[in-house]
Amino acid sequence: MAFKSEELAKAYWRENIGLVLKLLAVWFLVSYGFGIILVDWLNQITFFGFKLGFWFAQQGSIITFVILIFIYIKRMAALDNKYEVHED
Repeated sequence: MAFKSEELAKAYWRENIGLVLKLLAVWFLVSYGFGIILVDWLNQITFFGFKLGFWFAQQGSIITFVILIFIYIKRMAALDNKYEVHED
């Protein structure tokens, strides 16, 4: 990656790391928060015949992770274009 200036490179990486941290926070909330900490409360609700806490622990965190991958791809493409470091 060739940045036009050191300041643009720092701004790019600041936004990149910020995005990664936000996405990791969402994944943590879904996988650990919903699948472990709030499981008893969520198990009072059924989802497709399963207790919701169980569903989040088994399927919800995986599905969320895959969705977050696609969000990351889209946001990073926009970030690359913003700082003109995209692939041709």
